[in-house]
Amino acid sequence: MPTPILEFFNVNFIYHTISSETLSLKDISFKMHENEFISFVGPSGCGKTTLLNIVAGLISATEGNIQFNGVPRNESNINIGYMLQKDHLLEWRTIYKNLTLGLEIQNKLDKQHLEIIDDLLKTYGLWDFRNSYPRQLSGGMRQRAALIRTLALSPEILLLDEPFSALDYQTRLNVSNDIGSIIKEKGISTLLVTHDLGEAISMSDKVIVLTKRPGTIKTIIPLHFATPNLTPKTRRNAPEFTKYYNEIWEAVHDENEDFE
Repeated sequence: MPTPILEFFNVNFIYHTISSETLSLKDISFKMHENEFISFVGPSGCGKTTLLNIVAGLISATEGNIQFNGVPRNESNINIGYMLQKDHLLEWRTIYKNLTLGLEIQNKLDKQHLEIIDDLLKTYGLWDFRNSYPRQLSGGMRQRAALIRTLALSPEILLLDEPFSALDYQTRLNVSNDIGSIIKEKGISTLLVTHDLGEAISMSDKVIVLTKRPGTIKTIIPLHFATPNLTPKTRRNAPEFTKYYNEIWEAVHDENEDFE
């Protein structure tokens, strides 16, 4: 069995304030293999974004261990991309200049990386808008631009924190289909946090359901579809979709009746 690209071993996280401490995540253990897409769902406040922040290295686990490709974080040089709820495009820079920002910061503004950006712009329909400003693009186009900016740095693991939540329903379906297809085509190991169960099922290889705070893993549901290589949009029409939706809904609904 190949070594997991990411593995959590009994990870806990506690938020500390001057007057109190709050256990946010408790005893989190899971594996993600190369090219795998995993979604986390659960009630609000269960620690989903905290988990992504730990993977990204923005915060450190209070207890437990995390390994990348079988080695501890401090011995790993793995490249991680993080796509947030908002696109955070800079309004005073053109789309092209927004996409090169990460390369500028990391001093990687070379021919090889610029060719990657050009190829992504052409492949995903933004080449003709490269000299436009963010305000001139639709919400869906802005999210595609944000993904290209992240992919330009060639991440080995991609973190998605509700990246479609600000979009209207129809645009959200189309953009999640586009981005899900891009990720599968590129073979990037991905963790998605979402409140949208349909989104999780349509894009993922497995769904991990977290309990209410402190977030623990309630169940891990592998997703198998009889027809191979379905896009996120066509998965929604597959007979297995409703079965998985009901199963995951029941698991989450037990934790929080207000979950949507």
